[in-house]
Amino acid sequence: MTITDSSDLVIRGGTVVSHDGIAEADVAIADGRIVAIGAGADTGQPSFDATGLHLLPGVIDSQVHFREPGMDHKEDLASGTAAAALGGVVAVFEMPNTRPGTVTPADLTDKLARAAGRAWVDHAFYAGATAENVDGLAELESMAGCAGIKLFMGASTGDLLVSEDRDIARVLAAGRRRMAIHAEDEPRLQERRHLAQGRVHAHAEWRDAISALTATERLVRLARAARRRIHVLHITTAEEVAFLAAHKDIATVEVTPQHLTLAAPEAYDRLGTFAQMNPPIRDAHHRAALWQGVQSGLFDVVGSDHAPHTREEKAADYPNSPSGMPGVQTLLPLLLDHCQAGRLTLQRLVDLTSGGAARIFGLAAKGRLAVGYDGDVTLVDLKRKQVIEGSWLASKCGWSPFEGETVHGWPVATVLRGRVIMREGELIGTPCGQPVRFQETL
Repeated sequence: MTITDSSDLVIRGGTVVSHDGIAEADVAIADGRIVAIGAGADTGQPSFDATGLHLLPGVIDSQVHFREPGMDHKEDLASGTAAAALGGVVAVFEMPNTRPGTVTPADLTDKLARAAGRAWVDHAFYAGATAENVDGLAELESMAGCAGIKLFMGASTGDLLVSEDRDIARVLAAGRRRMAIHAEDEPRLQERRHLAQGRVHAHAEWRDAISALTATERLVRLARAARRRIHVLHITTAEEVAFLAAHKDIATVEVTPQHLTLAAPEAYDRLGTFAQMNPPIRDAHHRAALWQGVQSGLFDVVGSDHAPHTREEKAADYPNSPSGMPGVQTLLPLLLDHCQAGRLTLQRLVDLTSGGAARIFGLAAKGRLAVGYDGDVTLVDLKRKQVIEGSWLASKCGWSPFEGETVHGWPVATVLRGRVIMREGELIGTPCGQPVRFQETL
């Protein structure tokens, strides 16, 4: 298509990475939507010189914990979405284990109100399932701005645990949208709790591969009985990779950059309790299986599982130290580095960071560089080598397990619905994030 002078912004001279392939093209955006991709004369309209850069569909992080309300000292919606924008992310799905948890329509409405005028990127909020709110889950998942229902089968930060099969089955039967699940087997975790002593290296022994596989097998069995589509979060084991490959008709699957990048025991040797998360960082055998899952197409999305805690909290002696680490700002830099190292292609990266989330969650007009879609673009310099520095991090927690690491490939600009909100490590303008629209809730 020809670029016209009616566009609000034209991104010129870059290399577009789309579902059609990789090619040099200009991208024109008007009224927040892409109106043309092609070549055209310079007609004087506002433009962005993207020479030497690659244009990716705006990155979507479908698992973040921004801690507001109730734990605002760790993170809040303003700081978390600022970190997202600086990392090239245009939309986030935020998790419900806040204080109070997001378990009622009023809770969800409150989060949407808190985000208005403060969120730098587009956003949706998961509602948390409990044994007590089952009757209201269908209403919750139908609300505008709701990303769906989240179920915790294993205890983690917060008090939204649903561990009994009968309660899990009731939750699965209550609604129709794809449901996200943290799958660790709580009975086994309780039986092995005594192993969580002394050094943090015991974390992966306590929350072992069997606890993950057992929960995932239970989940799939219950989901099939309920005929409910599920999204299994942060897979960490070789056994789950093999098992879920046989159940893709009902289960979509997420992996995190942390589990693709870090491995035990080195991560615990170097980072101590700052490497502690749920499910745990495991050894190189499991990490290799995760990469096989990436390359085979098993994984649908990469989510950061951004779960910040302060330095003081993380420095507590294990097991009193909390699980979780920040990640929304480093998601794309880490994946670009893996891409440059040959572990995945650029188009596979794009599907894992935008197309996959749009497809499995039914996003309206997001996740593609195509005419009619939102003008969301993440511009990256594949040649740039950059150190992840503390001064660049926007999260309130003030640290990253990857601080000091050099990565090859870097996000240089974030465009949200035609508005440049980040360029060269600086936020631009004022927060303009809006609730994400879903096809099933339009």
